[in-house]
Amino acid sequence: MTVPPGGATAPEARVAELLAELGPRVLGVLVRRGADFATAEDCVQEALLEASRRWPDGVPDEPQGWLVTVAWRRFLDARRSETARRRREEQVHATPDPGPTEQTDDTLLLLSRCCHESLSPASAVALTLRAVGGLTTAQVARAYMVPEATMAQRISRAKRTLSGRSFDRPGDVRNVLRVLYVMFTEGHTGEVDLAREAIRLTRQLAVATADTEVAGLLALMLLTDARRAARWTARGELVPLAEQDRSRWDTAAIAEGVQVLQAALADDRLGEYQVQAAIAALHDDAPRAEETDWVQILEWYDELVALADSPVVRLNRAIAVGHVDGALAGLRALEAVLDRVPRRTAAAAYLRERAGDVQEASELYVRAAAEAATLAERHHLLRCAARLRG
Repeated sequence: MTVPPGGATAPEARVAELLAELGPRVLGVLVRRGADFATAEDCVQEALLEASRRWPDGVPDEPQGWLVTVAWRRFLDARRSETARRRREEQVHATPDPGPTEQTDDTLLLLSRCCHESLSPASAVALTLRAVGGLTTAQVARAYMVPEATMAQRISRAKRTLSGRSFDRPGDVRNVLRVLYVMFTEGHTGEVDLAREAIRLTRQLAVATADTEVAGLLALMLLTDARRAARWTARGELVPLAEQDRSRWDTAAIAEGVQVLQAALADDRLGEYQVQAAIAALHDDAPRAEETDWVQILEWYDELVALADSPVVRLNRAIAVGHVDGALAGLRALEAVLDRVPRRTAAAAYLRERAGDVQEASELYVRAAAEAATLAERHHLLRCAARLRG
């Protein structure tokens, strides 16, 4: 949601909130009508600017229809010849009148456009936040901690990549889910919480399509995000799942996630996000770490290997094997994972510690800390090494 600048009047603030909500919807209408994405986005921005000037004096009865009318006219002016434009102008009034509000939900269409396979995940996330999330370029830049000019260039390149591509129906929903999953795992950075934004957009997508994998991803996000309050100490230190204070978990989010997951599983069209959600639900269901149902978790990992085998899945499965069949069996399973896979060394350290090989585990924790992607993770692994040495 766009935050109005300091000093804005109450009507201006209300208009800013309304425009942030309506902008993505209007863009979806133009794209569905066949407008080129990049041109449509520019036209919607012009319509929003026009509304921000006029609406503080009075919001139209049909604000979305008003914006669609203005944005569509801008598009026609930009794309048609002078003769065609004059013919169009003869059919409309000089001052835009409220048009009929289009009720079709364009969330899937717009998301799949922003998440086109030709875009990199980083570009797709940025464009999605900008066009579908209704965030300003400055807000997206702050979420990624880069200069606004850098983010503007990234978004412009993404729009140029999509320029001229025909798109009159939703694309592959799997591309959309991958982008939303990346957005969710990016973390939480200040004003714009990417995880919460990903959940919000996935909810919209779940309304627009009955795809059970959309429900699976929503359930996974809810069940994972439910633990956020226990994931960090007051000093900003990372707390691993087994050591978290489970009384701080969001039980309402867990209940909703389980409900969404059960409905998806009942449809009997199993997918990778449903399986990951089932694993998350089993972790959330355990009152204590010692009561975690690792046997069921390992069974779900076997399902995940069959559906979407990857080094990361194999690594996590090795941890489950270590809990079910013993640490040495887990280490043997880990041998199939290449050394360059992120967090492999940390997994080896964890399993070595469970096997009682304290010295080797300590050395591995130090190596894993050197490979860590974040400072918080590095500090956590160094604390593990220090604990064993002590």
